Amino acid sequence: MLRIYKNDGINFMELEIANLVRNAWINLVNPTTEELELVAEKTDAPIDFLKAALDEEERPRIEMEKDSVLILINIPVMLSETNYDTLPLGIVITPQNLISVCLENNPVILEFNEYNRRSFNTAKKTRFLFQILYKSATYYLRYLRQISKLSEQIEGGLRRTMRNKELFELMDLQQGLTYFTSSLRSNGIVLDRLLRIRSNQQTNHLIQIYEEDEDLLEDVIIENNQAIQMVEMYSKILSRMADTFASIISNNLNMVMKFLTSMTIILAIPTMIASFWGMNVYVPFQENPLGFLWTIVIIIVATGITTYVLIRRRIL
Repeated sequence: MLRIYKNDGINFMELEIANLVRNAWINLVNPTTEELELVAEKTDAPIDFLKAALDEEERPRIEMEKDSVLILINIPVMLSETNYDTLPLGIVITPQNLISVCLENNPVILEFNEYNRRSFNTAKKTRFLFQILYKSATYYLRYLRQISKLSEQIEGGLRRTMRNKELFELMDLQQGLTYFTSSLRSNGIVLDRLLRIRSNQQTNHLIQIYEEDEDLLEDVIIENNQAIQMVEMYSKILSRMADTFASIISNNLNMVMKFLTSMTIILAIPTMIASFWGMNVYVPFQENPLGFLWTIVIIIVATGITTYVLIRRRIL
Protein backbone atom coordinates (compact mmCIF):
# COMPACT_ATOMS: atom_id res chain seq x y z
CA MET A 1 0.00 0.00 0.00
CA LEU A 2 1.32 3.40 -1.01
CA ARG A 3 -0.03 6.63 0.45
CA ILE A 4 1.39 10.13 0.11
CA TYR A 5 0.51 12.98 2.45
CA LYS A 6 1.39 16.62 2.78
CA ASN A 7 0.59 18.42 5.99
CA ASP A 8 1.51 21.84 7.32
CA GLY A 9 -0.25 21.34 10.64
CA ILE A 10 -3.48 22.86 9.33
CA ASN A 11 -4.15 21.47 5.87
CA PHE A 12 -3.86 17.71 5.47
CA MET A 13 -3.75 16.55 1.85
CA GLU A 14 -3.41 13.14 0.25
CA LEU A 15 -1.51 13.10 -3.03
CA GLU A 16 -0.83 10.72 -5.88
CA ILE A 17 2.66 9.55 -6.72
CA ALA A 18 2.42 11.30 -10.08
CA ASN A 19 1.89 14.61 -8.26
CA LEU A 20 4.65 14.10 -5.69
CA VAL A 21 5.84 17.42 -4.30
CA ARG A 22 8.62 18.55 -2.01
CA ASN A 23 8.21 17.98 1.74
CA ALA A 24 5.64 15.21 1.32
CA TRP A 25 5.41 12.11 3.50
CA ILE A 26 5.40 8.81 1.61
CA ASN A 27 3.96 5.95 3.67
CA LEU A 28 4.57 2.40 2.43
CA VAL A 29 2.80 -0.52 4.14
CA ASN A 30 3.72 -4.00 2.89
CA PRO A 31 4.59 -2.49 -0.50
CA THR A 32 4.88 -4.38 -3.75
CA THR A 33 8.09 -4.47 -5.75
CA GLU A 34 6.55 -2.06 -8.26
CA GLU A 35 5.71 0.44 -5.52
CA LEU A 36 9.22 0.26 -4.10
CA GLU A 37 10.81 0.81 -7.48
CA LEU A 38 8.46 3.69 -8.25
CA VAL A 39 9.19 5.46 -4.95
CA ALA A 40 12.93 4.90 -5.37
CA GLU A 41 12.76 6.41 -8.85
CA LYS A 42 10.71 9.44 -7.75
CA THR A 43 12.74 10.25 -4.64
CA ASP A 44 16.24 8.98 -5.51
CA ALA A 45 16.18 6.98 -2.27
CA PRO A 46 18.31 3.80 -2.34
CA ILE A 47 15.98 0.87 -2.87
CA ASP A 48 17.93 -1.14 -0.28
CA PHE A 49 16.87 1.45 2.30
CA LEU A 50 13.24 0.95 1.32
CA LYS A 51 13.50 -2.84 1.52
CA ALA A 52 15.29 -2.91 4.88
CA ALA A 53 12.13 -2.70 7.01
CA LEU A 54 10.49 -5.54 5.08
CA ASP A 55 12.74 -8.10 6.76
CA GLU A 56 11.37 -8.97 10.21
CA GLU A 57 14.85 -9.97 11.39
CA GLU A 58 16.49 -6.62 10.57
CA ARG A 59 18.13 -4.94 13.54
CA PRO A 60 17.64 -1.23 14.35
CA ARG A 61 20.40 0.90 12.87
CA ILE A 62 21.25 4.07 10.97
CA GLU A 63 22.71 4.01 7.47
CA MET A 64 23.74 6.84 5.17
CA GLU A 65 24.17 6.84 1.43
CA LYS A 66 24.68 9.95 -0.66
CA ASP A 67 22.09 12.43 0.62
CA SER A 68 19.72 9.84 2.11
CA VAL A 69 19.55 8.51 5.65
CA LEU A 70 17.86 5.31 6.86
CA ILE A 71 16.70 5.17 10.47
CA LEU A 72 15.49 1.66 11.25
CA ILE A 73 13.80 1.03 14.60
CA ASN A 74 11.57 -1.62 16.14
CA ILE A 75 8.05 -0.58 17.12
CA PRO A 76 5.70 -2.50 19.45
CA VAL A 77 2.56 -4.25 18.21
CA MET A 78 -0.19 -6.01 20.15
CA LEU A 79 -1.26 -9.21 18.40
CA SER A 80 -3.75 -10.21 21.10
CA GLU A 81 -4.48 -9.42 24.73
CA THR A 82 -1.51 -11.46 25.92
CA ASN A 83 0.62 -11.64 22.77
CA TYR A 84 3.01 -8.79 21.99
CA ASP A 85 5.70 -8.47 19.34
CA THR A 86 7.82 -5.89 17.54
CA LEU A 87 8.08 -4.86 13.90
CA PRO A 88 10.82 -3.04 11.99
CA LEU A 89 9.87 0.48 10.92
CA GLY A 90 12.12 2.14 8.37
CA ILE A 91 12.25 5.92 8.03
CA VAL A 92 14.16 7.24 5.04
CA ILE A 93 14.96 10.94 4.91
CA THR A 94 15.90 12.40 1.54
CA PRO A 95 16.56 16.06 0.71
CA GLN A 96 13.00 16.31 -0.62
CA ASN A 97 10.81 13.88 1.32
CA LEU A 98 10.36 11.58 4.30
CA ILE A 99 9.49 7.94 3.60
CA SER A 100 8.18 5.42 6.14
CA VAL A 101 8.16 1.69 5.40
CA CYS A 102 6.60 -1.11 7.45
CA LEU A 103 5.28 -4.61 6.86
CA GLU A 104 1.94 -3.91 8.55
CA ASN A 105 -0.34 -1.09 9.50
CA ASN A 106 0.64 -0.16 13.00
CA PRO A 107 -0.66 2.19 15.71
CA VAL A 108 2.46 4.39 15.61
CA ILE A 109 1.91 5.46 12.00
CA LEU A 110 -1.88 5.50 12.38
CA GLU A 111 -1.44 8.16 15.06
CA PHE A 112 -0.31 10.54 12.32
CA ASN A 113 -2.27 9.63 9.20
CA GLU A 114 -5.56 8.82 10.95
CA TYR A 115 -5.90 10.17 14.48
CA ASN A 116 -3.76 13.29 14.98
CA ARG A 117 -3.35 14.80 11.56
CA ARG A 118 -2.70 18.30 12.88
CA SER A 119 0.07 17.27 15.25
CA PHE A 120 2.89 17.26 12.70
CA ASN A 121 4.31 19.10 9.73
CA THR A 122 5.77 17.08 6.86
CA ALA A 123 8.02 19.99 5.91
CA LYS A 124 9.84 19.65 9.26
CA LYS A 125 11.28 16.24 8.51
CA THR A 126 13.62 16.00 11.49
CA ARG A 127 10.92 17.00 13.95
CA PHE A 128 8.49 14.59 12.30
CA LEU A 129 11.11 11.84 12.66
CA PHE A 130 11.47 12.58 16.37
CA GLN A 131 7.69 12.62 16.77
CA ILE A 132 7.50 9.12 15.28
CA LEU A 133 10.28 7.94 17.60
CA TYR A 134 8.53 9.54 20.57
CA LYS A 135 5.20 7.94 19.68
CA SER A 136 6.91 4.55 19.39
CA ALA A 137 8.41 4.96 22.88
CA THR A 138 5.04 5.97 24.34
CA TYR A 139 3.42 2.85 22.84
CA TYR A 140 6.08 0.71 24.49
CA LEU A 141 5.17 2.32 27.82
CA ARG A 142 1.44 1.90 27.14
CA TYR A 143 1.79 -1.80 26.33
CA LEU A 144 4.07 -2.35 29.33
CA ARG A 145 1.40 -0.93 31.63
CA GLN A 146 -1.15 -3.23 30.00
CA ILE A 147 1.19 -6.18 30.55
CA SER A 148 1.58 -5.19 34.21
CA LYS A 149 -2.19 -5.12 34.76
CA LEU A 150 -2.69 -8.37 32.88
CA SER A 151 0.05 -10.12 34.86
CA GLU A 152 -1.75 -9.16 38.07
CA GLN A 153 -4.97 -10.68 36.72
CA ILE A 154 -3.13 -13.85 35.72
CA GLU A 155 -1.52 -14.04 39.15
CA GLY A 156 -4.95 -13.78 40.77
CA GLY A 157 -6.24 -16.56 38.53
CA LEU A 158 -3.29 -18.80 39.35
CA ARG A 159 -3.80 -18.24 43.07
CA ARG A 160 -7.34 -19.59 42.74
CA THR A 161 -6.65 -22.49 40.41
CA MET A 162 -3.68 -23.84 38.49
CA ARG A 163 -4.92 -24.02 34.92
CA ASN A 164 -2.91 -24.32 31.73
CA LYS A 165 -4.67 -21.25 30.31
CA GLU A 166 -3.07 -18.86 32.80
CA LEU A 167 0.31 -20.52 32.46
CA PHE A 168 0.26 -20.15 28.68
CA GLU A 169 -0.77 -16.50 29.05
CA LEU A 170 2.13 -15.95 31.43
CA MET A 171 4.47 -17.55 28.91
CA ASP A 172 3.17 -15.26 26.14
CA LEU A 173 3.77 -12.18 28.28
CA GLN A 174 7.31 -13.29 29.07
CA GLN A 175 7.98 -13.80 25.38
CA GLY A 176 6.62 -10.35 24.54
CA LEU A 177 8.80 -8.74 27.22
CA THR A 178 11.83 -10.50 25.76
CA TYR A 179 11.09 -8.96 22.35
CA PHE A 180 10.53 -5.55 23.96
CA THR A 181 13.80 -5.71 25.90
CA SER A 182 15.88 -6.48 22.81
CA SER A 183 14.11 -3.87 20.68
CA LEU A 184 14.28 -1.07 23.24
CA ARG A 185 17.99 -1.56 23.79
CA SER A 186 18.60 -1.57 20.04
CA ASN A 187 16.47 1.56 19.65
CA GLY A 188 18.56 3.17 22.38
CA ILE A 189 21.68 2.56 20.30
CA VAL A 190 19.97 4.28 17.35
CA LEU A 191 19.14 7.30 19.52
CA ASP A 192 22.74 7.51 20.71
CA ARG A 193 23.84 7.44 17.08
CA LEU A 194 21.49 10.34 16.32
CA LEU A 195 23.21 12.35 19.05
CA ARG A 196 26.60 11.63 17.50
CA ILE A 197 25.34 12.63 14.06
CA ARG A 198 24.21 15.95 15.51
CA SER A 199 27.70 16.69 16.81
CA ASN A 200 29.52 15.44 13.70
CA GLN A 201 30.13 18.22 11.19
CA GLN A 202 30.53 15.73 8.34
CA THR A 203 27.09 14.18 8.80
CA ASN A 204 24.94 16.73 10.62
CA HIS A 205 23.69 18.15 7.32
CA LEU A 206 21.88 14.87 6.61
CA ILE A 207 19.70 15.17 9.71
CA GLN A 208 19.43 18.82 10.60
CA ILE A 209 18.54 19.11 14.27
CA TYR A 210 17.34 22.56 15.24
CA GLU A 211 17.19 23.95 18.75
CA GLU A 212 13.45 23.36 19.07
CA ASP A 213 14.02 19.71 18.09
CA GLU A 214 16.65 19.02 20.74
CA ASP A 215 14.12 18.99 23.58
CA LEU A 216 11.98 16.51 21.67
CA LEU A 217 14.99 14.25 21.05
CA GLU A 218 15.82 14.38 24.76
CA ASP A 219 12.21 13.44 25.55
CA VAL A 220 12.49 10.47 23.18
CA ILE A 221 15.66 9.29 24.93
CA ILE A 222 14.07 9.72 28.37
CA GLU A 223 10.95 7.79 27.34
CA ASN A 224 13.04 5.02 25.78
CA ASN A 225 15.21 4.72 28.90
CA GLN A 226 12.10 4.65 31.08
CA ALA A 227 10.65 1.88 28.92
CA ILE A 228 13.91 -0.08 29.25
CA GLN A 229 13.77 0.20 33.03
CA MET A 230 10.12 -0.84 33.11
CA VAL A 231 10.56 -3.82 30.80
CA GLU A 232 13.54 -5.06 32.84
CA MET A 233 11.55 -4.72 36.07
CA TYR A 234 8.46 -6.48 34.65
CA SER A 235 10.65 -9.23 33.17
CA LYS A 236 12.13 -9.92 36.60
CA ILE A 237 8.68 -9.88 38.21
CA LEU A 238 7.21 -12.30 35.66
CA SER A 239 10.26 -14.54 35.86
CA ARG A 240 9.99 -14.74 39.65
CA MET A 241 6.25 -15.27 39.38
CA ALA A 242 6.78 -18.13 36.94
CA ASP A 243 9.43 -19.69 39.20
CA THR A 244 7.16 -19.33 42.23
CA PHE A 245 4.20 -20.98 40.55
CA ALA A 246 6.44 -23.71 39.15
CA SER A 247 7.53 -24.45 42.73
CA ILE A 248 3.91 -24.37 43.90
CA ILE A 249 2.87 -26.78 41.14
CA SER A 250 5.75 -29.11 42.02
CA ASN A 251 4.85 -28.92 45.71
CA ASN A 252 1.18 -29.60 44.98
CA LEU A 253 2.17 -32.58 42.86
CA ASN A 254 4.31 -33.93 45.69
CA MET A 255 1.42 -33.51 48.13
CA VAL A 256 -0.95 -35.32 45.78
CA MET A 257 1.52 -38.16 45.29
CA LYS A 258 2.02 -38.46 49.07
CA PHE A 259 -1.74 -38.54 49.59
CA LEU A 260 -2.29 -41.15 46.89
CA THR A 261 0.57 -43.29 48.23
CA SER A 262 -0.85 -43.07 51.76
CA MET A 263 -4.34 -44.00 50.55
CA THR A 264 -2.86 -46.93 48.64
CA ILE A 265 -1.21 -48.21 51.83
CA ILE A 266 -4.39 -47.72 53.89
CA LEU A 267 -6.60 -49.44 51.32
CA ALA A 268 -4.13 -52.30 50.97
CA ILE A 269 -4.59 -53.31 54.63
CA PRO A 270 -8.23 -54.49 54.37
CA THR A 271 -7.41 -56.28 51.13
CA MET A 272 -4.40 -58.01 52.68
CA ILE A 273 -6.28 -59.15 55.82
CA ALA A 274 -9.30 -60.28 53.82
CA SER A 275 -7.04 -62.28 51.52
CA PHE A 276 -5.58 -64.12 54.54
CA TRP A 277 -9.07 -65.22 55.63
CA GLY A 278 -9.83 -66.24 52.08
CA MET A 279 -7.12 -68.88 51.99
CA ASN A 280 -8.21 -72.49 51.70
CA VAL A 281 -6.53 -73.44 55.01
CA TYR A 282 -7.49 -73.30 58.66
CA VAL A 283 -7.65 -69.71 59.95
CA PRO A 284 -8.56 -68.17 63.33
CA PHE A 285 -12.26 -67.66 64.06
CA GLN A 286 -13.12 -70.16 61.36
CA GLU A 287 -15.54 -72.02 63.67
CA ASN A 288 -16.57 -68.94 65.64
CA PRO A 289 -20.06 -67.59 64.83
CA LEU A 290 -18.67 -64.08 65.33
CA GLY A 291 -15.59 -64.77 63.21
CA PHE A 292 -16.62 -62.39 60.42
CA LEU A 293 -17.28 -59.62 62.95
CA TRP A 294 -13.87 -60.15 64.56
CA THR A 295 -12.24 -59.99 61.15
CA ILE A 296 -13.93 -56.65 60.47
CA VAL A 297 -12.77 -55.35 63.86
CA ILE A 298 -9.18 -56.38 63.10
CA ILE A 299 -9.35 -54.62 59.73
CA ILE A 300 -10.72 -51.43 61.30
CA VAL A 301 -8.11 -51.42 64.08
CA ALA A 302 -5.19 -52.09 61.70
CA THR A 303 -6.41 -49.44 59.28
CA GLY A 304 -6.93 -46.93 62.09
CA ILE A 305 -3.44 -47.50 63.51
CA THR A 306 -1.86 -47.09 60.07
CA THR A 307 -3.84 -43.92 59.41
CA TYR A 308 -2.86 -42.50 62.81
CA VAL A 309 0.84 -43.18 62.17
CA LEU A 310 0.70 -41.55 58.73
CA ILE A 311 -1.06 -38.48 60.13
CA ARG A 312 1.39 -38.15 63.05
CA ARG A 313 4.29 -38.23 60.61
CA ARG A 314 2.50 -35.67 58.39
CA ILE A 315 2.55 -38.02 55.47
CA LEU A 316 -1.24 -37.99 55.11
